[in-house]
Amino acid sequence: MALARSCRAAFAPVFRAKHFHTCSVLSARAAPAASAKSKRVAVPNLEPFPVEEDVFEDQLRQEDDAPEPTHKYLQQQRNMLYYMRLIEHEMPKLVAYRKPFVPPDASQPLVVRSITYGGEPHPAAAKRTIVVPVARLPLNGEAAIHKFKVLAGVRWTPYPPTDSGINAEESGGEHGYFKISCEDFPKAAMNLKWASDTIDRLLAAANDLSEAFSDIPVDTRHIEARRRKAKKGGHIYGRQTHRPSLKDFPKEWLPDPQPQAIASPGTSST
Repeated sequence: MALARSCRAAFAPVFRAKHFHTCSVLSARAAPAASAKSKRVAVPNLEPFPVEEDVFEDQLRQEDDAPEPTHKYLQQQRNMLYYMRLIEHEMPKLVAYRKPFVPPDASQPLVVRSITYGGEPHPAAAKRTIVVPVARLPLNGEAAIHKFKVLAGVRWTPYPPTDSGINAEESGGEHGYFKISCEDFPKAAMNLKWASDTIDRLLAAANDLSEAFSDIPVDTRHIEARRRKAKKGGHIYGRQTHRPSLKDFPKEWLPDPQPQAIASPGTSST
């Protein structure tokens, strides 16, 4: 066990090698001489340090004061009352900025979707998604609609996307829906501009019927793969489409029937 510095100074004459003896008699004889030669060691003052209560008066808890959890609860109640007063007195003033809802007409078929994180910066906040019914696009005829579906590829679906905000019972879904998104640019306006320009280029290419793509069917493999992945009954073989048979093959691929030999009446088949 280590002694304090003041205690070690007091017991220094005893711990010295020349004054230490195993014999109690010799140690008793040498004690007066050693104590005379040794210097007086000042004993530290162990009295408590005087504290001025006036200095810590504001930090001491008063008898009628509440504990810290009670102060936190009261602060929470003050915050709640502050917002309740805002709802009661300030919210009615927003009626002056009320506007009647006008459904979008045929000139505004695009549905733009964005993501926000309550004002916090996030990389996904710049993403913009556009969903539009194909029937409301300025396409010239059925051939242009078919070509637009072929060019759209996996971005075309016969039903509205689940996150598009479009109800399946709304009108304009007879030709399916087109969805495109972009998050390659740092600004949201830049991503929206790129998606809008891409739709304009697709419309221009679909209305150009110099190559109508009439012999190319619409690719629906992504729809069947999504249905199989959902496993809601459409993944069972033969349910999403009909069971293939020989009627589905082109006639020119079928083998020619072999002529059967007519057996004579006198011959018997073995």
